[in-house]
Amino acid sequence: MNTEEVATKLAEYCRKGEWMQAVNDLYAKDIVSVEPREMENMPAEMRGIDQVRGKTEWWEKNMQVHSAKVTGPFVARDTFVVQFDVDVTDKASNKRMQMSEVGIYIVKEGKVAREEFLPLAQKKE
Repeated sequence: MNTEEVATKLAEYCRKGEWMQAVNDLYAKDIVSVEPREMENMPAEMRGIDQVRGKTEWWEKNMQVHSAKVTGPFVARDTFVVQFDVDVTDKASNKRMQMSEVGIYIVKEGKVAREEFLPLAQKKE
């Protein structure tokens, strides 16, 4: 698949909430995934398909997704961007949150080789 095909497929999976299917079908074995910051028991940077599957399993197990708006993909050369606006509840704390971020993806040999997430800057009061 070319970059646009990978990007379109990833956005389709995410719109359906099929996060793990996206990882299984579209990610390279040596994927690098970078979150904005470390989370509890999870480093900011993960390497390899097994670590990314683990992160995705954690997300699916710990977050109740009420809605997910997926905008894009925006594609150029080997890179694409998808914007995510999600309304979730953390199952452990029962805290509901709205999050906005973009995922920046790099495709090599028809697979996502790198993803990095950038959150929307918070307004200062």
